[in-house]
Amino acid sequence: QYKFRDLTIEELKNVSKTYPNFTFSMNTYTFKDGSQKDLLNFSGTVPVKYGNSYNIPIQLWILDSHPFAPPICFLKPTANMGISVGKHVDAHGRIYLPYLQNWSHPKSTVIGLIKEMIAKFEEELPLYSLSSSDAARQSELLSYIAKITEGETDMKSRSKIGDKNEGSFNKITVVGAGDLGIACVLAVAAKGVADKVIVLDLSEGAAKGGTMDLEIFALPNVEISRDFSASADSKVVVVTVNSLGNAQTYLDVIQSNVDLFKGIIPAISHYSQNAILLVASHPVEVMTYVTWKLSAFPKSRVIGVGANLDSERFQYILTNLLKAEMLAKDAWVIGEAGADKVSSWTGYNLVANQVEEMAAHNSREKVANRAMEVLKGKGQRSWSVGLSVADLTDSILKDKRKVHSVSTLAKGCCNVNSEVFLSLPCILGIRGVIEMVELEENPLVQEKLQSSAGSIHDLQQQLKL
Repeated sequence: QYKFRDLTIEELKNVSKTYPNFTFSMNTYTFKDGSQKDLLNFSGTVPVKYGNSYNIPIQLWILDSHPFAPPICFLKPTANMGISVGKHVDAHGRIYLPYLQNWSHPKSTVIGLIKEMIAKFEEELPLYSLSSSDAARQSELLSYIAKITEGETDMKSRSKIGDKNEGSFNKITVVGAGDLGIACVLAVAAKGVADKVIVLDLSEGAAKGGTMDLEIFALPNVEISRDFSASADSKVVVVTVNSLGNAQTYLDVIQSNVDLFKGIIPAISHYSQNAILLVASHPVEVMTYVTWKLSAFPKSRVIGVGANLDSERFQYILTNLLKAEMLAKDAWVIGEAGADKVSSWTGYNLVANQVEEMAAHNSREKVANRAMEVLKGKGQRSWSVGLSVADLTDSILKDKRKVHSVSTLAKGCCNVNSEVFLSLPCILGIRGVIEMVELEENPLVQEKLQSSAGSIHDLQQQLKL
């Protein structure tokens, strides 16, 4: 059931022309979480020059979301070959390359992957010849590797998780190991909402990632990986990555982020098909829309962090600084993150007649304006966004049915007719957005929301998805 069958077939035809020794077949692949899927794979040898010429046997598994997700690559040593563990190959023969980590369709191809594989193997030969006495021991290792491919050892390690069954085991993956990603990891760990937190460090080199200190001061239940399969069966996946390219215009910056997401979201969606995707990347409205499109998940399970932090701060300012506790109960910051956000209210019905209602409305607006002025002086640092992310994951995983102002598909709300994501008050639970809370009818607020929706939609139309 390949989602992009024609693209996959066309690419594999090119592989067959370039490397006619490869054989193709459909076999069952078992992932680290024990789930299985029938996948296309091909085996063959690639020519490597390392003093002499060698033919290195490999096997590539093609995921059903190909070409938007990279293949899974293994060495396939014979009984008289030993694996040279190095920076590109682990003890089980799994192959790791920058090309795989930076995979992005249509720039990335299987042919390009094999070319980089050959280049890296010519720098560091991944296999060596065994003596006859070592060959017997090697056969035991090959048997072990075969079991991993078939999922047997992973099933055993999976049973070590504890007495919790799969349904109650709360696993969160944070994609990105920059300042924001690390802040999210620390906040989620401190909140105690996850049984395991996976940090996917997709940086090109260890020095560029933010995971060194996590490795030094090891946290319980936090695991660092560069392999998408480590995220399998996550309940929530938090996306924090932003492209650090040399784009000149705002549109170029966003397009660079879109290109980055093309290599991430399909792979994440493949390994955690029932997850809630929580987007913290910028600009959050656009990148949540991009995540929704690339994942093909239902809108209820793709959420942006939106104005959750601003709303919590807004309510705190009203209650603690301005002593307007009754007003804070139903107060929200909504719309587009940044300068175009706006305050709004739900469930405000404290007075009976029109004159009193108008006076109460004017008084409320004055208080709200004061609160918004205070709010402007509060920046959104990584640690504060991380705390907001932990707050959202807590509501989702504990099925709290709590209301949060988050980026959700706004089409059909406040006369918005385009597919854009805006921050609106939503009830969150284990299934993501359960229900959108109705806002009071305010023509000025609706006008601002429609204006934001229009500008976001125009921007989205210029992107190449």
